[in-house]
Amino acid sequence: MPISLKKLFPSKKYSLFNKSYKQFQSLAKSKTIRFDLSNENLQPCLYDNTGQTNFDRHYIYHPAWAVRIIKKIDPKVHVDISSTLHFCSMLSAFTPVEFYDYRPAVLELDSLVCKSADLTNLHFESNSIESLSCMHTVEHVGLGRYGDPLDYDGDLKAFKELARVVKPGGNLLIVVPTGAEAKICFNAHRIYTPDQIIAAFSNFELKDFSLIPENEEDGGLVQFPNAELIAKQNYGCGCFWFQKK
Repeated sequence: MPISLKKLFPSKKYSLFNKSYKQFQSLAKSKTIRFDLSNENLQPCLYDNTGQTNFDRHYIYHPAWAVRIIKKIDPKVHVDISSTLHFCSMLSAFTPVEFYDYRPAVLELDSLVCKSADLTNLHFESNSIESLSCMHTVEHVGLGRYGDPLDYDGDLKAFKELARVVKPGGNLLIVVPTGAEAKICFNAHRIYTPDQIIAAFSNFELKDFSLIPENEEDGGLVQFPNAELIAKQNYGCGCFWFQKK
């Protein structure tokens, strides 16, 4: 075993790995050789042996929330701006999807079209989109993280563009980091209060606001959370379903 592994991992983790590796080598000796089991191919995974399967609460719950709403809406085509690719790729299995990103994705699937767009200057006509989502995206606009120009008000421009292109009666799904206090964690993201998001879409009806609390003991998707739960959040995840008036 390469001696460098000892330096990479805590001694207990290294010892457990070393013990498991030796046991597995012994098992392999009595078997027909089907694979190359050598030190050069070692790839230790020392942090996956847990009592429960760990996951990113934001990025598991918010696409699940969105897919359930789109199933209710049942649009002919859904347009997504820069949300996680897992969302648009799976949604396209039963709903045609147009996906747009500042950095377009090279992703080829039936019923999925991937193109480029700038959230601060969308190319769509006003009042033209029936079903639109932009999830865990707006908080980055203008912070330069993805090669976009620095712009303190980049998120406000994105909000206005999203509101502009949705047709009357159309639906808009917005997901952003949500907390008790508004803040910028440059150049990763912004964190919004729920009131900031609701105010940005004053010409829309709020159909649903669900919170993904940062602590799992506070629940998974909490619909219309109370003020006490919101006050506990530093980096929660707010999921907003708006319908244009």
